[in-house]
Amino acid sequence: MDTTRQGAAVNARGIGVKGPRGWAFRDVHLTADPGALIAVEGPSGSGRTCLLLALTGRMKLAEGHATVAGFPLPKRMGTVRSLTAIAHVPGVADLEPALTAGEHLEEQALLGHRMAGSLGARLPWGRRYKEATRARIEAALAAVGLDPATLPKGLRTAVRDLERIEALRLSLALAVMHGPRLVAVDDVDLKLSEDERSLAWQMLRDLALRGTTVVAAASTAPRDAVVVRTAPAATESAATPAPTSTTGTAGTTDIHEEEAAHALAEARRA
Repeated sequence: MDTTRQGAAVNARGIGVKGPRGWAFRDVHLTADPGALIAVEGPSGSGRTCLLLALTGRMKLAEGHATVAGFPLPKRMGTVRSLTAIAHVPGVADLEPALTAGEHLEEQALLGHRMAGSLGARLPWGRRYKEATRARIEAALAAVGLDPATLPKGLRTAVRDLERIEALRLSLALAVMHGPRLVAVDDVDLKLSEDERSLAWQMLRDLALRGTTVVAAASTAPRDAVVVRTAPAATESAATPAPTSTTGTAGTTDIHEEEAAHALAEARRA
């Protein structure tokens, strides 16, 4: 098992996910070290989300073999789920628009208190609980570069009032709060300006530099990432991939809307 770093090594050979209407993706190959920044590049509907869910143990592989942190998929899906987290995945890891940023963070911190620590640290009225909660939230916000002072009402700002880049940072803060070895984030560059995209990728680079393996889906990957492509070969860009990338190819049948709904339902059941 890979236990030398916080991040999880990822190895995949010929993996694919199939649903009632066909292949979401297939024949994907990937090799990445712990703490790598992995970019899943492809158009919307090409199986990017399904690949994220498969690599985090939330969707069962139909073919091929993979290991995450040394644990084989699909045999050890439960273990891989416990070591990973997902962010910004529609229908699976959504923010509640009516809740505030602080409410989301406190709820996520509470989940961690329930699973670890002494009774005194878990009681919500105890001083140790409040101190631990504050420290956990501050560390998560710092990890993703989200400064509450920049929000309209600080942590009392409702999610519906956040800018898209701020909502992305909040979703990542929730994902990394309990120290996953791998975090997967969907739609990194969706509806962001060029400057905001640069900020988003730098945030993910910073997470990876601190040791957490990051897998991010986007329409266009940065050149310094380990790249996996889910677009059919006939539609991929003719540009030469960066030297550090390891590419894979998806099946020629893009995932349909019904297939995407089925995939997300399967992920929630997992």
